[in-house]
Amino acid sequence: MSSPVCPMEYRYGRDEMKTVFSEENRLHLLLTVEATLAEAHATVGNIPATVPDRIWRVIRAGEVRPERVREIEGEIRHDLMAVVRALSERCGDAGRYIHLGATSYDIIDTANAMQMKEAIGIILEGLRTLETTLADRAEQHRDLVMIGRTHGQFAVPVTLGMKFAVMAMEIHRHRERLGQAMPRICAGKMSGATGSMAAFGEHAFAIQTYVMEELGITVEEAATQIVQRDRYAEYVMLLCGIAATLEKFATEIRNLQRSEIMEVAESFDPEKQVGSSTMAHKQNPITCENISGLARVIRGFLTPALENMIQWHERDLANSSSERFILPHVSILTDDIIVKTAEVFRNLRVFPDNIRRNLERSGGLPMAESVMMALTARGMGRQEAHEVVRQCSMALLAARDGVSTDPASDGKTPHLREYLLADPRVTGLLSGAEIDLALSHTGYTGKCGEIVDRVVATIRG
Repeated sequence: MSSPVCPMEYRYGRDEMKTVFSEENRLHLLLTVEATLAEAHATVGNIPATVPDRIWRVIRAGEVRPERVREIEGEIRHDLMAVVRALSERCGDAGRYIHLGATSYDIIDTANAMQMKEAIGIILEGLRTLETTLADRAEQHRDLVMIGRTHGQFAVPVTLGMKFAVMAMEIHRHRERLGQAMPRICAGKMSGATGSMAAFGEHAFAIQTYVMEELGITVEEAATQIVQRDRYAEYVMLLCGIAATLEKFATEIRNLQRSEIMEVAESFDPEKQVGSSTMAHKQNPITCENISGLARVIRGFLTPALENMIQWHERDLANSSSERFILPHVSILTDDIIVKTAEVFRNLRVFPDNIRRNLERSGGLPMAESVMMALTARGMGRQEAHEVVRQCSMALLAARDGVSTDPASDGKTPHLREYLLADPRVTGLLSGAEIDLALSHTGYTGKCGEIVDRVVATIRG
């Protein structure tokens, strides 16, 4: 037997989600749809009432094996008819009624809907765990002031708690979107070769309704030979959106874990874990990098999912092969990185001393807006206040660029306070104590704490 080729088989993904897309579960779902269709026919009087029981006994006893299905498919070169024949040969006289009125994709697409419903359930559970984890960390670090950054540069202060709160609400929205979309995504059909339902006869609508209600999925109201692939594309787009968010979170941690920043970091076991094969000191953000890489793979499946929406007339077969890759891969890998992201934040190391040190090293620059607002409160025009503070800030930056970074030197890092105190336009309106107040990081976090409180309340609902 050949070794596994795809890393998803031996390296990535959880067994819970892999089981949903396993060959055994896939066959079980196809057989379940066939048996439920027989039930529907019996309910409307199209076939003897004893037929469904016979079919169910065979299925529940596990008499239809994947090996036999593969053997038949090798002969007839039709995957679904191989399932039908493997089931029929075990059902005796009842076998003559299996697949009555149906086309292959009545069974396949209905099974797809059941599979995606199972997958969505697992993903929603994972998202719930992640948003709760983020809310917990937001509450824990509600008032931990840190530098905010825009364009990679110092901005005004935020709190670490608010950073986590922003993340938590984004996951909350993803969970809402996916839950709202589930009925649209998880739709099956019993409508025949072109969607006309002709082979199902006068009870066609009753048969279709019965099957979908029994299986717990919605009905494709107007189908061709297949469920329309906008539904599948929506599923993939939603998972791609989740993947993009998780990569954004992972990128944030990777940046904050830079040696020159080191405000937070992934967990690391110093007793056993190896960061590099040659650089023994390394503690790399490997899980976040793993999340980023897999998120890009997930998003790569969006293009074929969108292209599968394009069909010739009532359908062609171009979607079939690609969907065998798309649906399992996006589901398994999305679940994988959701769980990994929750683990990263649950075990995230936070370094308050480094956060404070980075604030101090900023030389007061993140407080430029605060000083500007203090000047406007004392009557200076907003535009003038902006220019005054800008000039002081530019003078500081110019001086700082000339200061030696050698620890042995006597060079002193300049601070915005010095330039403000030297500017009569500032001191004419603000005292030294008022300038110090405006330069206080803890005094300029606005509603960060309340935002965290509101987010936590929303998520804990």
